[in-house]
This record gives sequence, structure tokens and C-alpha cells, in this order.
Amino acid sequence: MTKAFNFEAGGRTYTCTVEVRKAPPAGSWWWFAVTDDQQRYAPFEVSSADTEKSVKKRIVAYYENLLEVRARPVEPRQHWAHRGRPAKQPEPQPEA
Repeated sequence: MTKAFNFEAGGRTYTCTVEVRKAPPAGSWWWFAVTDDQQRYAPFEVSSADTEKSVKKRIVAYYENLLEVRARPVEPRQHWAHRGRPAKQPEPQPEA
């Protein structure tokens, strides 16, 4: 199955197409766009076993997981140059 289709799930409309990817890894990939999201995604390579139902299931699972990851709080990370060094201790203040 390699023809384009649309479907609704979770209050969103998904538009799915098969396109040849120009950048590596080359091949035919499932691309999809979602209402209210300006980004397009190409998470899966086309398989001969793909059906509309299986593609829908994979795309919805992928996008729901993506939304969960985006909703997590940002974890602060150390700058790469400071990794492995102990944290800088505050200077002792002279007593007055």
C-alpha cells in the first residue's frame, strides 16, 4: 500500500503520503503532517506489508509519543566543557 490517505484520530487530522527521501537513508518513506503542527515527519520506511490500518496505528503511536516527550520538563544539562569536573565550590567569606 503506497497511496496517500487522510484520517482523523484524537481530534487531529493526519495527512499521509509516500515520498522518496532525498537525503540518506534513501528509499520510500511514510511522511505525515498533522493539523496544528507545522512540521512534517517521516518516521517509517515503506514496507510491502503496510496496510492503511497498520500505518495509521504506527503514525498515531509515534505522534502521541512525540507529544509526551515534548510535554516533559526540560532537564538542565552541563556544558560539554565542564563534564567530569567537580562543581565549583563557593569561596569562603572572610570573617569580620
